[in-house]
Amino acid sequence: MELGLHVTLKQQISPQLMYSLKLLQYTTLELELEIKEKLEENPLLEVEEDEEDQEEPGEREALEAKNSDGGQVDAEPELKNDEGNIDWDAYIKDGMNYQQDLHEEFEKKEEQDILEREGKFGMTLEHALLEQFHLIEVSSLGREIGEYLIGNLEDDGLLDISLEYVASELEIVSGKLQIKKRPIQSEAFLEVDVSGVQVEVEEVERVLKIIQTLEPTGIGARSIQECLLLQLQAMELGDSLAAKLVSEHWEDVRNRRIAAIKKMVKANVEDIQHALKIIAGLNPHPGLTISDAPIIPVYPDLVVEKVDGDYIVLLNDRQVHRLRISRAYHAILTKGSKSSESERQYVRQKLNDAKWFVDSIEQRRSTMMKVMTYIVEAQRGFLDNGLAYLRPMILQNVADHVGVHAATVSRVTQGKYVQTPRGLFKLKFFFDGMIPKEGGGEMATKSVKDRLFRLIREEDTTAPLSDEGLMKILQSEGMQIKRRTVAKYRDQLGIPVARMRKQI
Repeated sequence: MELGLHVTLKQQISPQLMYSLKLLQYTTLELELEIKEKLEENPLLEVEEDEEDQEEPGEREALEAKNSDGGQVDAEPELKNDEGNIDWDAYIKDGMNYQQDLHEEFEKKEEQDILEREGKFGMTLEHALLEQFHLIEVSSLGREIGEYLIGNLEDDGLLDISLEYVASELEIVSGKLQIKKRPIQSEAFLEVDVSGVQVEVEEVERVLKIIQTLEPTGIGARSIQECLLLQLQAMELGDSLAAKLVSEHWEDVRNRRIAAIKKMVKANVEDIQHALKIIAGLNPHPGLTISDAPIIPVYPDLVVEKVDGDYIVLLNDRQVHRLRISRAYHAILTKGSKSSESERQYVRQKLNDAKWFVDSIEQRRSTMMKVMTYIVEAQRGFLDNGLAYLRPMILQNVADHVGVHAATVSRVTQGKYVQTPRGLFKLKFFFDGMIPKEGGGEMATKSVKDRLFRLIREEDTTAPLSDEGLMKILQSEGMQIKRRTVAKYRDQLGIPVARMRKQI
């Protein structure tokens, strides 16, 4: 094997550029947190409070010259009197106090947010049921069985385990209920019997019936069928045709076998239709009406407003701190300063980091504005007239117009929202596939789905349109679409097949 030297060109991405790309995909809220963290880390970063305190023109140019050749820069006239008397320790102390204040303020805000979230969304299904159950007068044994049953309910409020299993898992030891302990073996491999009195299935069922009286109605049912019957009983419809259909003809109801129902039930069409409407209005998953999932508000990163017939794009970052570089660095790096070389080196490093971070934020703002401005221009028809006029668009379209890589556009649109006169949308919303049209041109997938939804909404419910029928209508309007594509879009819209939509 021959050894030798070869000269090659290889493109590498610097850590600064990698972080800059990461910063580009931050949402406004994430950027705000990142800025707070950088303010704590870098004493040369300051929050811009008013225009009078902004950095004088020429200071950053002098800084660049200083960093490029390692030489000294002249101090501003107002700094010359103090350049030899700067107290570096006091400066660091003030910076640390400022960082500590920011940290305490941020922690206080986070704590308040947690308290607000817990106050609004801290109620779980189990907690809500236990509050009601503890108000009912039951024996101590029944109370413990009830707590065990409530703790084993699924998120939708149904009980997915048999009463026999519950009874087999519980036992009474020394007058107290506990989960049965399995026989264990000692070091001598001898089984130790710790069993107690077996809990009767009838007692578990009695407690379950009490739980089924709690709100929301239908809780504690062992099947969807039982859940609906509990709701009908609460509505005093336990002897109604709707209850009969659920209890005796559930499979036909569930699969919308209208002809089979009409054949087996001695009732006129109007009564059957009324009963089916009652059943359709019941909730098969009552537990989901109580959720501890926090509602996270959406904060738009961009705003599009219509002014005098034109759309303008604004960055919604008023709450984000504007940053500047502290001018204290100037006195530390100037000729005559008593700062040591290590201190100057530290300041130079922090200065470069601060300058690069501020520039990265400005670059992020500029790129976001360019991308959103083009999207507004390309989708003006949608903004003016609605979803039917949404144009097909891909990332490369925007990248070519703005003059960046498609991956950059992807980062800009990642997780961000825009507030428009048409509503609040993810930026990804405007990027969509297409369906070709007869005679040339394309139609956005979302527009096709919107047309499909309107066709089904306006159909005759006694003779709903099949996927084949929907395909023919869309093709007659110029869309080159297949039946399987119609079926896929219908499923994505959450619309059942024609047989399930039929009413009598």
